[in-house]
Amino acid sequence: MRRTRGRRAGERLALGLGIASLVTVLDQAAKWYVVAVVMQPPRAIELTDWLNLVITWNRGISFGLFSGQVMPYVLTGVALAVVALLVVWLVYDSRMSAACWLGLVIGGAVGNVIDRLRLGAVADFIDVHAGAWHWPAFNVADSAITIGVTLILIDGLFGRSEMS
Repeated sequence: MRRTRGRRAGERLALGLGIASLVTVLDQAAKWYVVAVVMQPPRAIELTDWLNLVITWNRGISFGLFSGQVMPYVLTGVALAVVALLVVWLVYDSRMSAACWLGLVIGGAVGNVIDRLRLGAVADFIDVHAGAWHWPAFNVADSAITIGVTLILIDGLFGRSEMS
């Protein structure tokens, strides 16, 4: 029985970290392609009536809040601390579904941390809009974080209350 529990924990950890790795790779590949290839020269590219490709550099957190010269390093430290806590959660939560949504959040956070360390800012390029109203630009990592956090909230509100 003990070996089965340990093996299942290893499978959950592998699933969560596998999803995190996949999100990180997809995020970095998408950012590289958009920045280095598509946005040369930088411009807005209309894909549909409600979706554009643009390039913006987010030096703060969501919606550009808390931007400044020191903030990329502070935000990187906070993000890495959150990632460490999420990995601990991943280790102790016995549900495979939790491994999936935690993997999404971890991968998205790591993708944005890589940008902050490498570039000093996060590359955002997806621009969703309705007429003249534009949602702040975002990227693959932001999407993964949003989906993962939404699933965590849904589970917290409507899922099982115990971590069996």
